[in-house]
Amino acid sequence: MLEATPLTDGWILRHGRDALPAVVPGCVHTDLLAAGVIPDPFLGRNETALGWVGRREWTYETRLPEAGSGHEQTDLVFDGLDTAAEILVDGRLLGRVRNMHRSYRFDVTGASGTLAVRFRSAYAEAEAVRGRLGERPAAYAEPYQYVRKMACSFGWDWGPTLVTAGIWRPVRLERWSTARIARVRPLVTVEGGVGVVELRVDVERTRVEAALTLEARVAGRRVRAEVAGTAGVVRVEVPGAELWWPRGYGGQPLYEVELTLRHGAAPLDVWRRRVGFRTVALDTSADAHGTGFTLVVNGERLFARGVNWIPDDVFPSRVTRERYRERLRQAAGAGVDLVRVWGGGIYESEDFYDACDELGLLVWQDFPFACAAYPEEQPLRGEVEAEARENVVRLMPHPSLVLWNGNNENLWGFRDWQWEERLGGASWGEGYYLGLLPRVVAELDPTRPYTAGSPWSGSWRHHPNDPAHGTHHSWEVWNREDWADYRLTVPRFVAEFGWQAPPAYATLRRALPGEELAAGSPGMLHHQKAEDGNGKLERGLARHFAVPAGDFDRWHYLTQVNQARAVAAGIEHWRAHWPVCAGTVVWQLNDCWPVTSWAAIDGDGREKPLYHELRRVYADRLLTVRRRSGGLLVAAVNQAAGRWTGTVSLRRMSVEGEVLATAGAAFAADPRTVAGVEVPAELEPAGAKEFLVADVPGAEGLRAVHFPVPDREIPYPRPEFEVAVVPEGVEVRARTLVRDLLLQADRLAPGARADRGLVTLLPGERVTIGVAGWETPDAAAARAALYCQEPAR
Repeated sequence: MLEATPLTDGWILRHGRDALPAVVPGCVHTDLLAAGVIPDPFLGRNETALGWVGRREWTYETRLPEAGSGHEQTDLVFDGLDTAAEILVDGRLLGRVRNMHRSYRFDVTGASGTLAVRFRSAYAEAEAVRGRLGERPAAYAEPYQYVRKMACSFGWDWGPTLVTAGIWRPVRLERWSTARIARVRPLVTVEGGVGVVELRVDVERTRVEAALTLEARVAGRRVRAEVAGTAGVVRVEVPGAELWWPRGYGGQPLYEVELTLRHGAAPLDVWRRRVGFRTVALDTSADAHGTGFTLVVNGERLFARGVNWIPDDVFPSRVTRERYRERLRQAAGAGVDLVRVWGGGIYESEDFYDACDELGLLVWQDFPFACAAYPEEQPLRGEVEAEARENVVRLMPHPSLVLWNGNNENLWGFRDWQWEERLGGASWGEGYYLGLLPRVVAELDPTRPYTAGSPWSGSWRHHPNDPAHGTHHSWEVWNREDWADYRLTVPRFVAEFGWQAPPAYATLRRALPGEELAAGSPGMLHHQKAEDGNGKLERGLARHFAVPAGDFDRWHYLTQVNQARAVAAGIEHWRAHWPVCAGTVVWQLNDCWPVTSWAAIDGDGREKPLYHELRRVYADRLLTVRRRSGGLLVAAVNQAAGRWTGTVSLRRMSVEGEVLATAGAAFAADPRTVAGVEVPAELEPAGAKEFLVADVPGAEGLRAVHFPVPDREIPYPRPEFEVAVVPEGVEVRARTLVRDLLLQADRLAPGARADRGLVTLLPGERVTIGVAGWETPDAAAARAALYCQEPAR
């Protein structure tokens, strides 16, 4: 039987004559940090002093143990090496590698001695390839498109430049005899109500004459097949298999699959995975509105409630199984049902996809290409195909994976970012996205759809980012316009859009120790990586609020409110236009370090107000007010499986709390539909002092509030409310209108969390905000941590 022995102990990191203890899996930066050689790059402006790390060569060493008896072959297996390296045993070269996204296997039968992995600087590797293949344009100056490495390690508009190296995924010795399972390609389908698992198996042999058999077990059923040469196929049918569904549509039953390779009765190797039975399709058919982009799972058409995922740490080896689960549980808790793994990052670990399988989170997987023209010549082309083939097969068992995507913004960049002129006919990646990658997916994983890029209109007949065709990235709004302009268009699928805000206060205090916080303080500016990021924050804020001068706490609160308002405005508008618009994927769920960014969860894992707003706007049922020609309309968005009926209670109110007019209207929304209720003309707010409240009383408890003018024009009363500490947390009772009430729980204690974000209370209403992690409850402290809208100063 194959024996696997992890190689985790005894590693050292060498640079010149210096040697430090090393952790494997890990990377150079984390080892240097643990040894006290470098400061924490996440604190202050320490990042700027660490550029030298990425420019040097580094060597990892350990002892390769003596070969054991009883096996014919011993393989040294690296699940991930970052990135360009030589592997040697006692000075004998085993091989050279140049791709972070692949695994590697070397025959070390009979070998022992010093195992060394010598890493070349990723800069040196990339610059050599650039010198050979020629300059290609990109969104950033760093040479990330010339090396198959996590692009955002070279920095991004939300991330630091920390170009590392190391053995970033596990390494082990595998000892085996006769044969081993080299690859399993599981095709999991549903045919006429029967679950089907077809395992296409490649084996590696030491003895070509040995008769080999495969035995597969699924759901109590056992099937055997012979191996012909180095390949075999086993098909297992599971009658009555339960379907796997995305969260909110059904359960997530997972079936254990066990495949055993045998020589006679003796087991040689075992492969185990979990699978789920479901069908998936992508409807891109043309209609009266353009070209659709609708995911269909088990025949059910979905409005995708999505988020974009970036690596959760700039050093991915630090992201544990528990951390993946925590972050993805947060996503599910916000009503998310789709996570897009963005193309400037990595193919994530099995832990990520396992958690998505269990939580019912659909995965849209980008191939790792982002915001650059990528050469299609060697040595990159061979690496791209090898990594694609390996990772397509590796991720096939996961039912959560529903879409392969060729790249992030490169087709758009070619057309709109002056690449075409600058390239002068040189290759730039089109052959990957429209040729190589779709062929690989069609050959290896025909059970899942592929799209060439995001954004992508489906063909060059339309502009790549045409909102009427395929996927759309809406960035003009953040970059140049007001977030209210989200309401001016109805894209078929919004794959990226977002608005920035700073992280939680406690995150800033940890990341910027000793600094007097201000929007433009040195540390705040260093932890703002977007071009003119603070300028865009200020201009976006000024369109809606009176920008506070010299009051950081107020600025911090208002920018977080503005982020939540912006994203909610887009989602509410686009959900109300289902099925023309079939999904929104917010940029972004998470951060890889403490930074002002578009994230809903900051770099320390704290939830911004946007996170809680996502819980509201991504709920199965949503009430929203939108303007259309002729007046206001209350949209009742029902993404639940049951019919939704009730009465919408309408109130026109003054900011002083007076009810000026009322009305009620019945509505009925069938499952997965949107119903509309017209607002009578006499209920429409007249001027800055009035607003509309729409409620659906009862168990749903849903409310929409519509103010006709920006906050800076609203004569808010001075907010008056009572605060009490109760067993559940903090209770607030309003005596006046209190808009956008927010308890910043991390101001109570760094580990404290609130269970809700922004709340608007009418006079006489109360809310209880649950607080966890607050060991010394105090009403005065709670009041000091509460923020809301105030009269203009």
